[in-house]
Amino acid sequence: MAVNRVTAAWGYMSAVAMAARPEIEVLAVGETREWEVVEYIQDCIAAGQKKALIIVGHVLSEQSGMKYCAEWLKPLVPEVPVEFIPAPEPYWNPGAY
Repeated sequence: MAVNRVTAAWGYMSAVAMAARPEIEVLAVGETREWEVVEYIQDCIAAGQKKALIIVGHVLSEQSGMKYCAEWLKPLVPEVPVEFIPAPEPYWNPGAY
């Protein structure tokens, strides 16, 4: 689907109000309530609206922000060791299959 407007909300978000905006065609979120936003988007599509939903996962959607937070924090508390430790992707382990 060709789109003009995409919006994103990382981490957790109840996004029905954002998805309801007519100018938003694609909503990319980290995590949301499946029984709410997913159903709403499916109803919009069934009604002929140009709508799509991308769910990337809570953990992965916050990784860049947490890395930035560690970099930001280091100079504020130089006496405390600060290190970003990435969380692994909880749903993907290609070597396991």
